[in-house]
Amino acid sequence: MKVNLATLDRRKFLRGLGGFALALPVFETFSGLAHAAKQKNKKRFAAFYMPDGVPMPLKEDPSYQDWSWFPHGRGKDFTFTKCLDPLEPLRDEVTVFGGLSHPAARSVHGHSNADQFLTGADTGDYGDYDNSISLDQLFAAKEGVHTRLSSMVLSTDGGTGSPRGTHTISFNEQGRPIPAEHKPKHIFDMLFVKSSKDAARRLAMSKSALDDLVADARSLKRSLSKHDQETLQEYLDSVRDTEIKIEKAKRWMDIPLPQVGVDHLTLDVTPEDPRVYMQTMYELIYLAFKTDSTRTVTYQLGRENGLGASDYLARAVGFNLTHQLSHKTKEPDGYKNFGTYCNFHSEEYGRFLTKLKETPEVGGTGNMLDNTVLLFGSASSAFHLSRNYPLILAGGKNMGFKHGQYLKYGSGNEDNQATSGIRTDVGWRGEMDFEELPLSDLYLTMLHKLGVETDSFGGSSHTLAEV
Repeated sequence: MKVNLATLDRRKFLRGLGGFALALPVFETFSGLAHAAKQKNKKRFAAFYMPDGVPMPLKEDPSYQDWSWFPHGRGKDFTFTKCLDPLEPLRDEVTVFGGLSHPAARSVHGHSNADQFLTGADTGDYGDYDNSISLDQLFAAKEGVHTRLSSMVLSTDGGTGSPRGTHTISFNEQGRPIPAEHKPKHIFDMLFVKSSKDAARRLAMSKSALDDLVADARSLKRSLSKHDQETLQEYLDSVRDTEIKIEKAKRWMDIPLPQVGVDHLTLDVTPEDPRVYMQTMYELIYLAFKTDSTRTVTYQLGRENGLGASDYLARAVGFNLTHQLSHKTKEPDGYKNFGTYCNFHSEEYGRFLTKLKETPEVGGTGNMLDNTVLLFGSASSAFHLSRNYPLILAGGKNMGFKHGQYLKYGSGNEDNQATSGIRTDVGWRGEMDFEELPLSDLYLTMLHKLGVETDSFGGSSHTLAEV
């Protein structure tokens, strides 16, 4: 039988030697890239975005005990409800947050929020807007030089979508959306299938064409109005991004791609088979991290407002369309139905975290979860409400992250009742008579532990000591 060494971890290799106790060196083959083994405890980051908020019944509602998304209790003394209980075996690896939100979005309708989830920018609720660089891309600027792909941007719907209806949560240095990939076969090919023989020639031609384009554009710029010059500059920035990608692709052209087995993957799956689709996407992220093909991933599970293929995901647990669940909490078992969908995501996310935890870190200490920081959450809590974001942070123990806790911030909403029971759009327009901390306080904390040197992010210059 042919053994694919690229799929083996060091522990399995030791078992395969028949029980001999050998102090083996770190094998470059296991990570797929020769340089990867030289870096001990590689730092990785992933963010996952769930649209449409979460179930938040009032305390007097019979659904409160089982189906309120936020845990009961606080600090180390907390209990998961049925929305999150698949994470119970991982409770010492996760932190749940309450009382965090982006100040600029607190009076914005929840359908408009994915755009600013990782940026904290003031994107408003109508008209044109300016965004800023997302958390993942700031980290990718540091770590992406070490990997074939600077980052991997994924979503269930693919592309960029539209302003305030985005299909991506990643934004570049100029605040422009980065298109997301959504087809498992394309993602696999991007990671593990070698380019055609004439790829180098085509890259060289592309670079030459870009040189000519830039020269012509600079000559044109002198004859344009100020507005047109700004438009041209945005275009040239895009050209520069393309140029950087071409240069990077040329450097990696002759480096062998990692080899992985594909028998367990269903690469032609679509969101119409939602559970298998989600499992396949998580497995591809795991393989991308395990082979050190990238250290930065974002995955937008669905777009806001119920449009697109992602609205089929609720069919995994017997419901027709996902977004409708957030609108039907008044109906019998409404909160239970919405919570059952959240339980589905907790189950698949927990499966992914467990796999990272069970995989030893190649060339480092601990396991892959210890060296990977993962953020899962939404920019809405109750119905369309852009406050009290439901957030789960996992992993990163080798970077100093502390877990096994439910942290509540701010004041005046300690029981989550000020943001519960909302079932109409009147809620997001309501006055905010409680306080919350900026979510970017957490983001700055994460960046520092991830090794990114910056004094501020998303308008925040404070960190959270408890994390």
